[in-house]
Formats: sequence, C-alpha cells, structure tokens
Amino acid sequence: MRLNDITDNPGSSKKRTRVGRGIGSGSGKTAGRGGKGQTARSGVRIKGFEGGQMPLHRRLPKRGFTNIFKTDYNEVNLGRIQAAIEAGKLDAGQPITLEALLAAGVCAKARDGVKLLGNGELKAKASFEVARASKSAVAAIEKVGGSVKLLVEAEAAAEG
Repeated sequence: MRLNDITDNPGSSKKRTRVGRGIGSGSGKTAGRGGKGQTARSGVRIKGFEGGQMPLHRRLPKRGFTNIFKTDYNEVNLGRIQAAIEAGKLDAGQPITLEALLAAGVCAKARDGVKLLGNGELKAKASFEVARASKSAVAAIEKVGGSVKLLVEAEAAAEG
C-alpha cells in the first residue's frame, strides 16, 4: 500500500450546495430562503417569536431564587496542601491561612475563605487557620499532630 492509494470511504463526504447560482441550479434567486422579509435576511431572526402569540418562555412561571447571602469557599484537599509543602511553596512551620494558600498558588481567588476537605494524605505537621473543615480533614490533621482553628465558628460565637 502506498500513500497515493489511500482514499476516503465512498459516500463519506458530500459536496456542499452552492446557492444563488442561477435558475438551472435549483437553488438560485432566493437561495432556498423563500420570499422577502425578516427570515430572508442574514443576522436577524427573533428567537422564540410565535407570530404574536405569547412565547413559551414568557407563558411559563419563574421558579427558584438566588440567595445573595450565600458563602462561597475555596475547597482545598489535604493532598493539594501536602504537594505544595513538598514543592516548597508552603511552610509547614507557619500557620496555613488563606493568604498563605493564595501566595503558594493553591487558591486562585480569595472568595469567602477556605474549606479543608479530607481527600489525600497529609504527612507534615501543620497548623491551619481556615473558615471551615470537614470532619475527615480535622481527623487527618490531628492524626499527624497538627491543629485546626476554625474562623467561622469563632465569628458566630462573637456575634451571638
């Protein structure tokens, strides 16, 4: 077999129809777009227009709402933190806070704080100052001799 013997399967590709090329072609004059008006033009067509009838998306009721007080945390797994410590981006001797994680590139944006998740393995003894932490993450940190200080519970206790 040679390179010049290679061909595509028969019927796999079809030539595109060239429209607007005269009466004899079968799709000349209006080029398959029908008569005049909005639909004959390019770039304009009212989406969802139903001939003056109230469109479906306006007939149906709205549902749900957006909670403007929702908290959005950076979710960080222990495995990511361990990788950053091994790479020398995080210092396990210093308390690991949101600012330290941002500087190390573990978190991209500040958001409303950090939530620790227990996926992965933490080998280094470290102290954390974060907004929230899952039970498995706290257990894994305390198992290697570290500590977790939760900032959200401290704020709630101060308010109440």
